[in-house]
Amino acid sequence: MPRQLNYNARAMNLDDLDLNRLRATRGEKWQTYPEDVLPLWVADMDFPVAEPIRELLRETFENSDVGYPLNPRREGLPSMFAARMQERFGWDLDPARVEVITDVVQGLYVALLTLTAENAGAVVQTPVYPPFLACVADVGRRMVPNELVRGESGYAIDFDALRADMDAETEVLLFCNPQNPTGRVFRREELEQLAELAIERDVVIISDEIHADLVHAPHRHIPLATLGPEVEARTITLNSATKAFNIAGLRCSIAAFGSASLQNRFKSLPRHVLGGIGTLGLAATELAWTRGQPWLDEVLAYLDGNRAFLADFLRRELPGIRYHAPEGTYLAWMDCRELELGREPHAFFLEEGRVALGRGRNFGQGGEGFVRLNFATSRCILTEGLERMAKAMRSHAP
Repeated sequence: MPRQLNYNARAMNLDDLDLNRLRATRGEKWQTYPEDVLPLWVADMDFPVAEPIRELLRETFENSDVGYPLNPRREGLPSMFAARMQERFGWDLDPARVEVITDVVQGLYVALLTLTAENAGAVVQTPVYPPFLACVADVGRRMVPNELVRGESGYAIDFDALRADMDAETEVLLFCNPQNPTGRVFRREELEQLAELAIERDVVIISDEIHADLVHAPHRHIPLATLGPEVEARTITLNSATKAFNIAGLRCSIAAFGSASLQNRFKSLPRHVLGGIGTLGLAATELAWTRGQPWLDEVLAYLDGNRAFLADFLRRELPGIRYHAPEGTYLAWMDCRELELGREPHAFFLEEGRVALGRGRNFGQGGEGFVRLNFATSRCILTEGLERMAKAMRSHAP
């Protein structure tokens, strides 16, 4: 169990974020663009991390406690993850089937390398988090694109197209739920249909569920591996505290295996090829999952307010942008194709509004003409970014 640290819980003022402090941070979100650009792109929150984690970091450096970490033990992080999955999602997970890895992207690469043959087909449902696209190409697998279909209430899986596109050499399906960038939280009936198809076609599912803790009521995350023993046995679930608790730079994630066979194949690479986990990542993840929930509850309530504010602002000031409020994540996937900007919307809003957004085409098929906006920031900063975008559009009007 993590050490008990002395701290006093206090309510956060998430409206009061210091721009100078944010610009002094070292991460790519605030350092990639010039100071006059407001960054609402990469998926980091601007909020201070939970106080137990802040106290851990202070104590660690005060004591120069940055030596080699203990290797993760079954009774440590794997057991904590299993307990959290049971408590939050009713998932009865054996800690012996849990491996600690560096990050979710590493899990995607290792799974493709160890579980599929060269040139095997890998289904990727676009638009999607860009590393899904990169990993398939980088390890020499064949992309089997399955574009999500946009309807009146949001995005859905095109099962007819998926069934038609999966050939005999398709060995794996890369799945993202809650979905990045569209914000969909897939319903049980959708997951059941996906599971049935995976069983029928004998494919492994690599399920990225890193946004599982970032779901907006009344929606509910359902781990794919909970749908039954057959689909569980062919599923690898990737998860981490880094996204929900804003500690991505500490690099610590989880791979949970539905069978010993998948686990052993995943671990077939020499241990040091996979690298090690840092002391701070392990300890901060333990604290996030055991003492960070009050912080996350407060952040989720604030994010929900930002989500509503964003929808209202777009409706009033930028009606040409088509948008479905996300059911999960703190990311807004915005369709700018009707704005007739004459260039990519990412470039337009960067050059004319000095706002950095995620570039839609980076998310693959179905992303052209879109941008992704990160609303995990103060209402003041979000308002400033949106007003800059609206002003740029008013200047662009004929």
